[in-house]
Amino acid sequence: AAWGKFPRFCVGVYRWGDRFFNTYDSAYVEGTGYKFNIKAKSELWTDSYIFSLPDSYRMRMDSELNISGGFYITYLAVSLGYDFNIGKMFNVGNTSRHKLNFKINCALLSAEMYWVTNDVGTNLLSYGTKGHEIKCRIPFTGINTSIYGMDIYYFINNKRYSRAAAFNYGKIQKRSQGSWFVGFAYWTQDFDFSFGSLPQDILDGLPQECADNGYAFYMNNNNYAVRAGYAYNWVFHKHWTAAISESPVIGFKHGRVNHGPRRITPAIYNRAQASVVWNNRAWFAGIVGSVDNGLFYDKKQMLVNSVFSAEVSVGYRFNLW
Repeated sequence: AAWGKFPRFCVGVYRWGDRFFNTYDSAYVEGTGYKFNIKAKSELWTDSYIFSLPDSYRMRMDSELNISGGFYITYLAVSLGYDFNIGKMFNVGNTSRHKLNFKINCALLSAEMYWVTNDVGTNLLSYGTKGHEIKCRIPFTGINTSIYGMDIYYFINNKRYSRAAAFNYGKIQKRSQGSWFVGFAYWTQDFDFSFGSLPQDILDGLPQECADNGYAFYMNNNNYAVRAGYAYNWVFHKHWTAAISESPVIGFKHGRVNHGPRRITPAIYNRAQASVVWNNRAWFAGIVGSVDNGLFYDKKQMLVNSVFSAEVSVGYRFNLW
C-alpha cells in the first residue's frame, strides 16, 4: 500500500487472476508450498516413419534408441526447459536433436509452446512394392526435420483435477480424480528426407516420381486442429500419483509435398501420455512416457510418423521470496 495506487492495482489484478485461473478444491489438490522448482531430465526416445509412395511402393524407417538430457526451471505456473541429444557427445557424430519447451499450467487450462529439430540418423528396415517388401537394416542419414507449435486446452473438472500434479510437478493431487479437456493445437512441420544416400539398387527401384523429385521427399505444412481427450490422476499412496492422458488431434493442414502446389488436407494425430510421480516435501521425481502418432496423406502418397519417449526427472522445490 505504501508504494501507491498503481502497485496496488497490479497486485490486485494478480490476486484476481490467481483466484480465477488457479483455484482448486483443497480436498483434492494442494499447492507444494514453494514458488520455484528446478529439475534435471533424461529421456530415451525413438521415432518411426512409414512411407506409402506412388506405384504401391512402401518404405519403413526407425531410428536407434537415443538419449536426450535437459534442464527445466518453473516459477509458479510457468516453466521453461531445453533438451539436447547427449548421445552426440559419445558416438552419434554430427547428428543432433534439440527441444525447447515453454509451458503454462493452471487449474483452468494448460498451454505449451515447443520447438524440436532433429537430424538424428535412422535405419531403413524395409522397402519395395506392397506385398513384396524386402527386409533390411541399412543406415540412413538423409533426414532433417523441424517442428514448432502451440497447444492450449481447457479442463472441464478443473477444481479437482490437476495436470500440473501429474506431468509438471507444480501441484500435489491428494485424491484420485480425472477430467475431460478440449482445446486448440497449431504446429508447423518441415520434413526433409534425401533418399539419394541409399544404395543405388534401392534408388533404381523407387517410383519414377521420386526420381523426378531428385530422390527426395519434402513436406512443409501448417496444421490447425482441435485437441480433445481425457486425463486421470490415481493417488495410490500418500507420496505417489500415477496418471494417464489420451487426446486425438483432428483438423486440417495447409502445405505442399515436394514441388507440388500448396493444398488443404486432413490433419490426424494422437497424443498419449502416462506418468508416475513421487513427492516428498521439497524433493520430487517422476517417469513420463509419451506416444505421438501422426498421419499425412493425399491421393498419391502417405506418411505415418510416430515418436516414442520415456523420461526420468529428479527435481527440487525452493523459494527465493
